[in-house]
Amino acid sequence: MYQNRQEPDLEEMMQKAKGFGKRFGKVPIIIGALIIVMLLMGGGPWAIVGPGQRGVLIRLGAVQKGVLPEGLNFKMPFIDRVVKVNVQVQKNEAKAEAASKDLQIISTVMATNYHLVPEAVDEVYQKIGAAFEDKIIQPAVQEVIKSVTAKYTAEELITKRGEVKSAIRTELADRLAVFNIKVVEVSVADFNFSKTFNDAIEAKQVAEQQVAKSKNELERIKVENEQKISQAKAEAEGLKIQRQEITESLLKLREIENQRKAVEKWDGKLPSVTGGTIPFIQVK
Repeated sequence: MYQNRQEPDLEEMMQKAKGFGKRFGKVPIIIGALIIVMLLMGGGPWAIVGPGQRGVLIRLGAVQKGVLPEGLNFKMPFIDRVVKVNVQVQKNEAKAEAASKDLQIISTVMATNYHLVPEAVDEVYQKIGAAFEDKIIQPAVQEVIKSVTAKYTAEELITKRGEVKSAIRTELADRLAVFNIKVVEVSVADFNFSKTFNDAIEAKQVAEQQVAKSKNELERIKVENEQKISQAKAEAEGLKIQRQEITESLLKLREIENQRKAVEKWDGKLPSVTGGTIPFIQVK
């Protein structure tokens, strides 16, 4: 017995194909969106470390040994994350108060230029974290200033400024090196003292100026006296030379001249004297 078979409807097949395309045609779009979300969430297989930075690799919450350099670095998606740490020279300013050797209270502001040791940023991040300035640098600056200024008097802090700065820099560098922080340079602002100390310094300066003025006056008088003594010695030497030049003939000449003057003064009369001899005129 012959059975009539029904031929498949072409139009129905086309509709089913369109439905399948609508159902699965959005898959590439969904996959692309997922990739973008993964990248935004840091789930990609790479991390870019910028200039002046180093990367700390953290895997499932644990800091991994080693430091990621600048540039493109690969990591495990959703398992690893990278913390970027600045290793450029940075500046930290700190206000500090301390006492000098002679118990004068001083205050100052110190600026510290520093940077993290690039090869050890993983250790810094693991042991200290990102707040290393508040935890390490600020307290170290305070302690160093107190330690160094206690070795100098208030006056020496001014007159030996270069020596004090060098001592502060050396001690601070030693303290921070333990935490893989390298000190590049320090700058210490002027030390500020109490009003009483400033008044005492001003009075001392005035006294020193008066002493200097008196010394200059004494020096002037001394020079003038030496000049007078030299002049007197010169005059005495001149008289001595003159006396040495006086000869016997000169003495006789002066004697004759004195006799002549006496004769000129005589009026030609002899003195009238009774009971005695007639006196002679003493020519000399």
